[in-house]
Parts: sequence; structure tokens; C-alpha cells
Amino acid sequence: MIQRIQSIFLLISATAMGLMLFFPLWQKVSIEPPEEATLDAFHLAFEVLDFTTGSKQIILKNTFYIALLGSLSTALSLYSIFQYKNRLRQIQLGALNSLLIGIILVVLMYFVFKAETLLEPAHQGNYLFGFYLPLASLLCNFTANRFIRKDEKLIKNMNRIR
Repeated sequence: MIQRIQSIFLLISATAMGLMLFFPLWQKVSIEPPEEATLDAFHLAFEVLDFTTGSKQIILKNTFYIALLGSLSTALSLYSIFQYKNRLRQIQLGALNSLLIGIILVVLMYFVFKAETLLEPAHQGNYLFGFYLPLASLLCNFTANRFIRKDEKLIKNMNRIR
């Protein structure tokens, strides 16, 4: 039954991870000299304004690992929705997805700490909307797993009564 509450939480989890791919995750701006570092799911961009020529120099570092893991987590959440007939498999997929989202958060923090050293190490950057989406996805995934376990326990109790 797709209309169960855990399916809604899994759909929210998949949506949050999918949206993470399109929003910036972290940004740091330095006024003197005018520099900016921005992290999103696909790359870490470091922009420097050259006063002599008046042009911007952009240095990109690939962070496609974040996008790849985020896409995999989205697909896993969507696949898990349709595994409603086998609740134990659904629980296993939820645990795997939680591990995957945890790895995403670790990789995010690695790139944030690496990018912090690019500009004025004394000042911290800003975590943007996209950074909080994996956290929301992790929370929804935990909640979905809780409801799946609750359903499994209910079915076991009903079988025991028969």
C-alpha cells in the first residue's frame, strides 16, 4: 500500500535529496581582496576579482561525489517506497539510505573545511539552504523506518493472535 505514512516520509526524503542537487550548500565571501568561495553538489568555485584587468578568475574543483551520492540516495528512497510488500527489505533499504546520507554529510563537511582555508581562515562561511536538505532527508528517513518497524511489529502481533 503506497498510501502509508512512511511512503510520504520516503517521498519527502527523496525530494529533499533531489533538491540538494540544485541549491548551493555553502558560501564564503571576503571583502578585501574581493574573493568568493561557493560549494554546491557539483563543484567548489573560487572566484577572485583581478583589479588590474577588471575580470573575474574562477577556479573550479569537482565535487561530483556529492551529486552522485545524492542521486543514489534519491533513487534508493524512491525504490524503497515500492517495496511495501517486503517490509524487512524496506527496513534494510532505509538503513542503507541513512548510511548513504551520513556519508554525504561527512563529504560535505570535508569540502566545507577544505574550502574554509581558501579565504580568511579567521572568518567562517555561511551554510546555505542546500546544506540543511540532507539533514531533513535523514530525519524523514529515520521517521519512515520507525513507521515501517511499527507496521512490521503490528503484523507479527496479528499473526501471533491467530
